[in-house]
Amino acid sequence: MSLDDRLPVIVGVGQYKQQLDDVTVAQEQYLLMEEAVRLAADDAGCPALLNDIDRMLVIGGMWRYPDPGRLIANSVGSLQAETFLTAMGGNMPQTCVSEVCERILANEMDVAVITGGEAVYSKNKLRKLGLDIAQTGHDLDPAKSFGENISMSSEYERECGFFMPTQIYALFESAIRASLEESHEDHRNRIASLWEGFNEVAVENPYAWVRSPMTATEIRTATPSNRMVGYPYTKSMNANSFVDYGGAVIVCSVSKAQALGIDRDKWVFPHSATDGHASYLFSERENFHQSPAIRITGKRCLELSGVTIDDIGPMDLYSCFPSCVQLTMMELGISSDRTVTTTGGLPFFGGPMNSYVIHAIASTIDAIRESGERGLVHANGGYATKQACAVYGPTPPKDTFKRMNVQDEIDAHPTREVNCSPDGEATIEAYTVMHGHEGPEYALITTLMADGRRALSKTDDNTLMESMMEEEYVGLRASVNPEGKVNVFSA
Repeated sequence: MSLDDRLPVIVGVGQYKQQLDDVTVAQEQYLLMEEAVRLAADDAGCPALLNDIDRMLVIGGMWRYPDPGRLIANSVGSLQAETFLTAMGGNMPQTCVSEVCERILANEMDVAVITGGEAVYSKNKLRKLGLDIAQTGHDLDPAKSFGENISMSSEYERECGFFMPTQIYALFESAIRASLEESHEDHRNRIASLWEGFNEVAVENPYAWVRSPMTATEIRTATPSNRMVGYPYTKSMNANSFVDYGGAVIVCSVSKAQALGIDRDKWVFPHSATDGHASYLFSERENFHQSPAIRITGKRCLELSGVTIDDIGPMDLYSCFPSCVQLTMMELGISSDRTVTTTGGLPFFGGPMNSYVIHAIASTIDAIRESGERGLVHANGGYATKQACAVYGPTPPKDTFKRMNVQDEIDAHPTREVNCSPDGEATIEAYTVMHGHEGPEYALITTLMADGRRALSKTDDNTLMESMMEEEYVGLRASVNPEGKVNVFSA
């Protein structure tokens, strides 16, 4: 069968882990990315690819390079490469792959590299020694920008104490628990069992950061080494950003892959991709136990490929916290017995900030090559806010690569007004109890006023916090005031 010369195809993926006992010899971040790019070319069996890069997109990270892509492109021999630095967001790796696929299909280029990397682990260890990782390339002109950085929180949310992912995703978790009418015990057992499955994949993944086996009981039980962070999440249920990684994906046109003689067994075809976002402010979501944004981006992506979720083999669902995975599984109709990660997830594999999904794509590509099945990648940024999905396959798509922005459909769903000066009776909608090293510190509570508007509250009442972790408070009546104080009527 003849192929369209302009079809995009992934020909190489690379993952590099810098896990050192002596962090004084740690390489800086762009070198981790460069290593991954070289590994991706080796994976394609074609080092010559490195001389023909048309576009290199680097995922924005926790460093201050003005143009890390220029450093990498020059080093590997593609002085002609156009370099970009992306906005922040865990969705960006998949969005970048989707973007270059469109541009390859439109005959705007032939070879693109998406790469990213972090060295947060080494950087933190070095800081304790009074040292830092050296960074070069400060004199370079800034790279072209890709994407836009948009605030994910309002002044009111921040003033009320709601602004960290560890808080917001744990808040979502209580809404999921209440919607399923689960007891605290049953709920914690269930999400710990879900996370045990992620750990099992990480244990078998040589690229994973944490490869120590953990049972569901060990995952859910708070200990000095696995303390409670935001109830009901222990440390092992939180994304682990303290890692050093480089990752890379190489996409090229069919004609270029053929011209370079890249083995057909290495080819994996992007079939479809979608993008969209929920309301940027979490407080404006209609509720916290459903996600129209995830449902629409995921289902439309499958539909564009002409498949259902049952036709998908390997998949990686964004796994910063259990609530994000559960929302995706519920919205896409994924059964609880499915393995939904190819890496081991952000808590165990590791979450190199915005570039995790590069590793998700790489691991899924490897799994597709091995299994011969179609695969799905789900990427997420913000607080279950920015979504990007893609279906990949070992054979070409039925028609051609298709991409759709589904924002109009998402925007058709209702949102909720926020009362920034609440005063009166309300119903508790969701909550979490945030912990420090010594125990509970404060609880964050969202309530719905009689007029349907949402209000945010905070309390440090120890008796109340202890009770909230044993009894269900979602649905109880309370009073709230403009200072963000809450008084619960009864348990």
